[in-house]
Amino acid sequence: MAAGGDTMAQVHSGIDSSNKTLLKSEALYKYVLDTSVLPHEPECMRELRLVTDKHEWGFMQSSPDEAQLLRMLIKLTGARNTLEVGVFTGYSLLATALALPDDGKVIAIDVDREYYEIGRPFIEKAGVAHKVDFREGPALDHLDAILADEANVGAFDFAFVDADKPNYVKYHEQLLRLVRVGGTIVYDNTLWAGTVALPPETPLNDLDRRFSAAIKELNVRLSADDRVEVCQLAIADGVTICRRLK
Repeated sequence: MAAGGDTMAQVHSGIDSSNKTLLKSEALYKYVLDTSVLPHEPECMRELRLVTDKHEWGFMQSSPDEAQLLRMLIKLTGARNTLEVGVFTGYSLLATALALPDDGKVIAIDVDREYYEIGRPFIEKAGVAHKVDFREGPALDHLDAILADEANVGAFDFAFVDADKPNYVKYHEQLLRLVRVGGTIVYDNTLWAGTVALPPETPLNDLDRRFSAAIKELNVRLSADDRVEVCQLAIADGVTICRRLK
């Protein structure tokens, strides 16, 4: 029986870092990983990824090619001050911290410190713990608290969101005030295992139905939002990159 008493399996059942892709060919995805991704994955990230794969919620971590994308985006944009909404064990957080310059900072927010503590030793071993400011609790509240200081408005270069999907639209409004014009906001899971394109009558369990609906609402809003330029990628479970225009 699926979580919450639902008898229908979640669409991400059986997913880990070796097969988290929307590509129809597992052989092609393995080729991408083996050729261009895994040979360049830092050892500390590989170790944390494999540990997280063994966790019952391991499917929630970013895929290695997505983490590679985040590192590249941070370096390309020269980001120094960043936000991460949703941390889990910290695989994507570690990717961010490694990509930031030595004086860079990432405020990382998650409701559960227990998961973060799984990854913290790997962050410390990598020598980047001084870049990480972890804050436990609801992200909406923490982002409001950050916004309460006028100095933080437009003070961030980059944000990555991989948290509770029904609140993505609310996070977007908060992050548009925190991330500077020309800055980047990245949303994870924006194709939700392909369910966003399924007919409305398709059977889904309750969580997948709610999350897929929330993601579809986000995608429509982002596409119509003239404050951002949007790029939708079919990497991992769907990644949407937004560049703030105004």
